[in-house]
Amino acid sequence: MQKRKLGNSNFEVSAIGLGCMGMSFSYGPPKDKKEMTDLLHAAVDRGITFFDTAEVYGPFLNEELLGEALAPYRGKVVIATKFGFDLSGSDNRPGAAGLNSRPEHIKQAVEGSLKRLKVDAIDLLHQHRVDPNVPIEDVAAAVKELMQQGKVKYFGLSEAGVKTIRRAHAVQPLTALQSEYSLWWRKPEQEVIPTLQELGIGFVPYSPLGKGFLTGKIDENAKFDSSDFRSTLPRFTPEALTANQALIDLLGGIAKRKNATPAQIALSWLLAQKSWIVPIPGTTKLNRLEENIGAVSIQLTPEDLRDIDAAASKVKVEGARYPERLEKMTGL
Repeated sequence: MQKRKLGNSNFEVSAIGLGCMGMSFSYGPPKDKKEMTDLLHAAVDRGITFFDTAEVYGPFLNEELLGEALAPYRGKVVIATKFGFDLSGSDNRPGAAGLNSRPEHIKQAVEGSLKRLKVDAIDLLHQHRVDPNVPIEDVAAAVKELMQQGKVKYFGLSEAGVKTIRRAHAVQPLTALQSEYSLWWRKPEQEVIPTLQELGIGFVPYSPLGKGFLTGKIDENAKFDSSDFRSTLPRFTPEALTANQALIDLLGGIAKRKNATPAQIALSWLLAQKSWIVPIPGTTKLNRLEENIGAVSIQLTPEDLRDIDAAASKVKVEGARYPERLEKMTGL
């Protein structure tokens, strides 16, 4: 497995990480604990060293799963987690919890994450969503204090806009930004990626396979259970899925040429954008894990990348990526 450094830091991780949310949250009921433990061990055996979780996934279940499953590999793997939601209520649907990044709440959240992850220090701590009620300088100062206490090693943001990134970075340098980025969500290219390049901050794209769509396994007949949060997303209505099929046709054509799968082309395209981009595709299946890892060895030529860009520019992706209430939580 190739390694990459996130930004200007010495924070080195496998070129592809593993997003672990779906093991416990959002894509239907929590999966079987033993099966997910086996999958996490299989990921380590195959060279993945970077695992992504958050306290809200479950809530708490996902951190507990990773803490237990990855305990034998302490020191060989890194775990990124996130704070920023108020989990005191009873409604645990994705995004239902209110935001809370008050400094005292961050410290409380970190203590909980340390216990569940069974670690002395959190490798990479992200603010999950920007809290408009708390100045980002106060958030960065709270994390800086936790770093000085040895409880956090590196600081990141998730779904933040460039003004917030700059303001946070001035107080405590950021190692990574985690945001959605893929062939069907390219907005970060406009302002975010140039800003990260300028400041030396790494980029960790979540949903690099478009929440499963870019695998080519989802068509307009797909049915999503009410416990699957894609059932609430405008981009996953039958009409949008039909319109967006053109993107899958494009990936499929290039995949045939490369003896690869559409998912592998989508991931290798991301890896080819910048040397400091580390996508974190999520999966609960071993064959998908192996397929995603296979993307690292696919070389896209400059001509391949031009072809993908030219074809993708003709495909208008239909449907907002989130309902309006959740979209308001992004890009502040």
